Amino acid sequence: MAPAQSANAQHILRLFPEINTSLATQTRSATQDHDDMKGYDEEQIRLMDEVCIVLDDQDQPIGSASKKVCHLMENINRGLLHRAFSCFLFDSQNRLLLQQRASEKITFPDMWTNTCCSHPLGIPGETGATLSAAISGVKRAAIRKLDHELGIKATQVPYEKFDFLTRIHYKAPSDGKWGEHEIDYILFIKTDVDLDVNPNEVSDTRYVSQSELRRMLKDESLKFTPWFKLICQSMIFEWWDHLDGGLGKYMEEREIRRM
Repeated sequence: MAPAQSANAQHILRLFPEINTSLATQTRSATQDHDDMKGYDEEQIRLMDEVCIVLDDQDQPIGSASKKVCHLMENINRGLLHRAFSCFLFDSQNRLLLQQRASEKITFPDMWTNTCCSHPLGIPGETGATLSAAISGVKRAAIRKLDHELGIKATQVPYEKFDFLTRIHYKAPSDGKWGEHEIDYILFIKTDVDLDVNPNEVSDTRYVSQSELRRMLKDESLKFTPWFKLICQSMIFEWWDHLDGGLGKYMEEREIRRM
């Protein structure tokens, strides 16, 4: 482990002394770490090494930790919180692009959700302490992940087309082991795109109107991610009504919505 990574891991341990830091430190054996991830898809295991931005409850970065560390429920239940984004992409007909998460996903597999949900990483350009810098970081992360998950090229989703609406703070279990505890930045973008779906990330996609989404939400045979359900139960349809011309009053909200 590099000195900077080791120092950061020790900082996180001081802030959260009881968390399981299995991929952030060398306190556990490779065999133990392998057992934690046994049975999961190899590519998804690799992605669990990505470094998320650890936050206090006011969205201030206080360190970083691996995606695995941030998504273990035992750590979430001890207060570990990280930054995320949820991107909602609408086409020229004002239809929302949904994705169904692949079966290979470690958290919330096979569930329907908004266009792209992921994390800015603890890397230059995606980390930010001020709100404006954090917004810039999540927009760059959204461009990166739209390409990774859906094959949407950066030229079709230019930075300046993204609108930041608000942040939601929520906690949700995926199963007994994994879950989410995030301050989630909500991004809208209206543009027509070409898809080249990564099957390791996404099993299906669908463009929906408001009425089609409402019907899907009532279909008990379909499962939805908890953050998407929270957004659908609160503001999505009101925001959608104002997609053309009236979205400005909802943008750049400074208060964090606690859900």
